[in-house]
Amino acid sequence: MSEKNIIAVVGATGAQGGGLARAILNDPEGSFAVRALTRNASSEKAQALAALGAEVVEADLDDGDSLKRAYAGAYGAFCVTNFWEHFSPEKELAQARAMAEAAKECGLQHVIWSTLEDTRQWVPLDDDRMPTLMEKYKVPHFDSKGEADGIFTQSGVPTTLLRTSFYWENMIHFGMGPKPGPDGALAITLPMDNKKLPGISAEDIGKCAYGIFKKGSELTGQTVGIAGEHLTGAQMAAALTEALRQKVRYNAVSPEAYRSFGFPGADDLGNMFQFKRDFEADYCGARDPKVARDLNPSTQSFNDWLAANKNRIPLE
Repeated sequence: MSEKNIIAVVGATGAQGGGLARAILNDPEGSFAVRALTRNASSEKAQALAALGAEVVEADLDDGDSLKRAYAGAYGAFCVTNFWEHFSPEKELAQARAMAEAAKECGLQHVIWSTLEDTRQWVPLDDDRMPTLMEKYKVPHFDSKGEADGIFTQSGVPTTLLRTSFYWENMIHFGMGPKPGPDGALAITLPMDNKKLPGISAEDIGKCAYGIFKKGSELTGQTVGIAGEHLTGAQMAAALTEALRQKVRYNAVSPEAYRSFGFPGADDLGNMFQFKRDFEADYCGARDPKVARDLNPSTQSFNDWLAANKNRIPLE
């Protein structure tokens, strides 16, 4: 094990980091070992990774010294933040800075930063097509990650920027799956009109990250965008109808309506979907399913994902 290059995986008990950790651990002939970073090494998910052969260490993104200890001796790191835990762009930026500084100090040879676009490059703050949020952002959970790209690139650490896509798991965990309307009929509700939404399984994001690490310096300094498939809301509804064996329709609402739904983050997500709708060519063009399948030949289509996960989608 000591001969293998260590990848320090931030968020190893989460969706993306967990996918990467399992991809490495499931390839015993590979050249990498997993150092799983978590705030609680005794958690059930952390212990499950340990049982698979991961080295589990405690670290906190709000504690730069803990990151430096966790990165010490590693070859590379997978860096990710979770906006939905705290709803603070400033916190995301501070955490990204802490990860980049620790990577620089520890001399890491390859970092992957899981990122998204800074939408203010398309929709300036004074553009009233969509509301400005928190005074400084259009899509806070996108913009802070996109702004942090510069932190990594300017640090001098060899970095690959990994632009991810909509998780299909949002239909399981984030309340975005089919819901019964007043008439009892199921529908998915998105403010995307007839535009395509790039989507992917969170597990496949981790597997693609593993593919990036395997390519090494070939992809440092590059931006890599991935998706499993680009689908319209109608196409997603049709696939859900077939998988669930009951009719699911696509309820196309306006971004204004979506922002008014009132759940935490509704305004952020309404703006996000409006950005994806209004700049479909740019957004889809930055996420090529062929790139994902080059990095991870087992990348799933939406139908593949539904076949494995349809029974996990709550329909209430």
